[in-house]
Amino acid sequence: MIITSTPLRISFFGGGTDYPVWFREHGGAVLSTAIDKCCYITCRWLPPFFEYHSRVSYSKVENVAKNDKIQHPSVRACLQHLGIEDGIEIHHVADLPARVGLGTSSAFTVGLLHGLHALKNEMRDKHALATEAIYVEQELLQEAVGAQDQVSAAYGGFNRINFHSDGSIEVKRMMTSPARLAELEQHLALYFTGFSRTASEVAQEQLKMTPHKTRELETMFQLVGEAESIIANPNRPLADFGRLLDQSWQIKRTLTGKISNASIDEIYQAGMGAGALGGKLLGAGGGGFMLFFVPPERRQALRERLQKLLCVPFSFSSKGSEVVVYEPEEAYDKSLSAERSLVYAGRAPEPTPW
Repeated sequence: MIITSTPLRISFFGGGTDYPVWFREHGGAVLSTAIDKCCYITCRWLPPFFEYHSRVSYSKVENVAKNDKIQHPSVRACLQHLGIEDGIEIHHVADLPARVGLGTSSAFTVGLLHGLHALKNEMRDKHALATEAIYVEQELLQEAVGAQDQVSAAYGGFNRINFHSDGSIEVKRMMTSPARLAELEQHLALYFTGFSRTASEVAQEQLKMTPHKTRELETMFQLVGEAESIIANPNRPLADFGRLLDQSWQIKRTLTGKISNASIDEIYQAGMGAGALGGKLLGAGGGGFMLFFVPPERRQALRERLQKLLCVPFSFSSKGSEVVVYEPEEAYDKSLSAERSLVYAGRAPEPTPW
């Protein structure tokens, strides 16, 4: 049995510049951090004693006769990518729900790939794990996703992630004191807006508009360096980071009409009215979590103003995807798997002569 733990992430600046359609021409960068909220994947070879070939448990349970019959797109694609046809059992649980702007889908893919490689007694370094997850999501699944979430999930930590026009990805760990990062944590508050969304739908609209938003995306790219400078320089007031978040959000919400809406705007304005200096809706847009930068002395006022929303405490995490339980075993005899598949299909195998 293998169990992996893979962190979710908060992206502060540069979102949108991590799409290949942009960075392949202009280059891109994001400033983001992994947090102490994770998704957990358990996988094992399935013993040949059940009427089904493989079992996948997430928000629903799938019992299938063949792995290519699995409905969950990421599970099916990862098994296909790794050439796994043997019976397998996969379970997924997470600290926070899906489709809320914290990179849950990519964390799932990274964690699953990590677990499947471990099940096959294979090691993958952080870079290989991230690029493999990007390949699965962008190429095999043809999803409208960027490349930052997979990197954050694989590497963990507070990073500037650079996306170069040649397709290479560079991860630079934020060089600053633990005290500075702790101070930043104390200025951040995470609120659930109460509704989720499918990120790919919002992202597809943004990708269509990318050629028409060059000036906005170039500005968002430049803000990454400015934010990095604020965090790295202890002499600069941290409040500048909050004001920069506000500037970035005002730009981001104009990229497409699907990123924000009246309800989201109302939440944001309420937060600003309570003393927040800036913030943003996390992820592609349309719903999920709202992040606020608020001075500690105004945190209670913000909580009272947004009392109808769920506030989720969190902290930064240096951990990337990791195998927390490693008890590998060999895959079961394929002839038994074949017999089991026939039983599942309603065709009993011929008796085995002894």
